[in-house]
Amino acid sequence: MNAHEPTRRDALRSLAFAAAAPTLLAQATSAYAAKAATASTTASLSLPRPVPASLSRNSKLQAGIVGFGVRAREIYNGFLDDDALEIVSVADVVDARTAEGVRRVNERRKSDVCKAAKDWREVVHDPRIDIVIVTTPDHWHAEPAIVASLAGKHVYCEKPLSLTIAEGRAIANAARATGIRFQTGSQQRSEYGHMFVRAAEAVRNGRIGKISKITVGVGESPKPCDLPTEPLPEGIDWEGWLGQAPLRGFSSTLCPIGVHNNYPAWRNYREYCNGGLADMGAHHFDIAQWALAMDESGPRGVIPPENGAKTGLRFIYADGVALVHGGPTDCTFFGSEGTIEVSRGHLRAYRGTDRSAPDAPEILADPKGNELRLPRNASHIADFLSAIREGRDPICTAETGHRTATICQLCNIGYEVGKPLLWNPTTERFEGANAEAANALTLRAVRKHH
Repeated sequence: MNAHEPTRRDALRSLAFAAAAPTLLAQATSAYAAKAATASTTASLSLPRPVPASLSRNSKLQAGIVGFGVRAREIYNGFLDDDALEIVSVADVVDARTAEGVRRVNERRKSDVCKAAKDWREVVHDPRIDIVIVTTPDHWHAEPAIVASLAGKHVYCEKPLSLTIAEGRAIANAARATGIRFQTGSQQRSEYGHMFVRAAEAVRNGRIGKISKITVGVGESPKPCDLPTEPLPEGIDWEGWLGQAPLRGFSSTLCPIGVHNNYPAWRNYREYCNGGLADMGAHHFDIAQWALAMDESGPRGVIPPENGAKTGLRFIYADGVALVHGGPTDCTFFGSEGTIEVSRGHLRAYRGTDRSAPDAPEILADPKGNELRLPRNASHIADFLSAIREGRDPICTAETGHRTATICQLCNIGYEVGKPLLWNPTTERFEGANAEAANALTLRAVRKHH
């Protein structure tokens, strides 16, 4: 028997992990509040299945998808582009979406390889599955990601990684302690013509001198959910959709009926997401962190605007660099010797700070000599699958995804408290003035749910 042939005992133990998920998450957030959320809390676990150090290049992998909405439909083919991978299970709280996921996979493979799962727990404890793909709303990232990690499954989880700082730390610790490969879906590190790669690389190679400021043009903080209740249609597990979130009546704005073609507006509401600030901020703050070589750290100061505005908050790093919420492009890097602007359809560099200045293409030229060269991945998914087979970390680990999500969450906390804050990226706690109020916002109560 090899590492990809678990026993019935393995499956039962995985199921036990899944059944305990709400308790695990509640304990994780409580432990965080008590400053006990460290990797050692899970390091002694006996995993239901061993995690091999590496695999052969063409090793067969089997995956399951948790949540089959628009984002899952955008990425599932990226997994099936790998001929040595099969998606064997799909689960969604809407029956029509589960059925659509199964249909699409089987149509692509021209085989009845994929089956419907009752819920995410069935996906995670399925002994056939090596990889769990989490493409749910943000408030449902933590439980499947943590439990899959504890079950010895590799995880691909969409961004933003977590709803709270406490959740993010719990996810990162579970992935680190169990040794699974975890990719956060911050695909700008791998895709979009490598424009973000080139920008981050140029900054790290000192092509525009010492960085003084980075601006990130993304949306605003979320608002409390005030949507009216609608009749609950058949075929939707509404309790399953709510999960840890506060109990409320059904809304098709939050959970569209059937197979939908829009990004649902749950992104606007604090119970389920951290607003437009986090939805795209998880992409663009991620590039800022990457360019600053802060993948496992973060800023020290959180300074909201004095006028109560919902943009303009500044983060201050230990070396004095300012990261500002709001700006003319997705990411703009200001250095002593030039400026770099980058977004999904735009990359340019110029000398000085005047946007009318002529382009300076030499700033973005390929690295030379001993300069750093960041990876040029074929795709974000391909990097993840290669990482599993090669026994290495992918380009955006759980720790990295957590640190980026933390930036978004710190931004919201800063606006809510409305006063300057001192953040310790090592302990992941606020210190000094206003710390008590701010630390209370790093976690939330987990509603008892199935």
